[in-house]
Amino acid sequence: MLRNKNLVPLSRQHQHALALCVRIERASPICDSELDAWQSEIAQHFRAEIRVHFAAEEQVVFPAARAFAELNPLLEELLSDHAWLRERFALAEARKLPAQELSTSGRRLSEHIRKEERQLFERLQDLLPMDQFALLGSRLEEALKDAEQSCVLPADTTR
Repeated sequence: MLRNKNLVPLSRQHQHALALCVRIERASPICDSELDAWQSEIAQHFRAEIRVHFAAEEQVVFPAARAFAELNPLLEELLSDHAWLRERFALAEARKLPAQELSTSGRRLSEHIRKEERQLFERLQDLLPMDQFALLGSRLEEALKDAEQSCVLPADTTR
């Protein structure tokens, strides 16, 4: 299904995060000599974009979706994912994320994004009236304004 234009900024950020997930998967298993560089890059992604992205979803998209009881179990799952992922990002920031968890985190982030795109966004596009989507879009624009607009470049070690 074609993505509603009001959700496109989130979908674009999902693409950035999925690119990171693919790179982590291709580099796995991560060797100890590369672990610090990977943790640095992951923490940078979180600070630059994912942190703001999660907050925008939690403050704008999820409350709009709560109006539809059928989406509530999915929303609980997504919120649980956010909490788990935030913990991993904090570990990466502190350079305490073990290599095997780095790979697990990449897979879990990828699965989380696919749930949002394929389940939440698709269903929300069926349920939410267009006038409410326009309001959601303007609120998202405001919520995402602090996200960096440039792409996080990989370090030589993580290329």
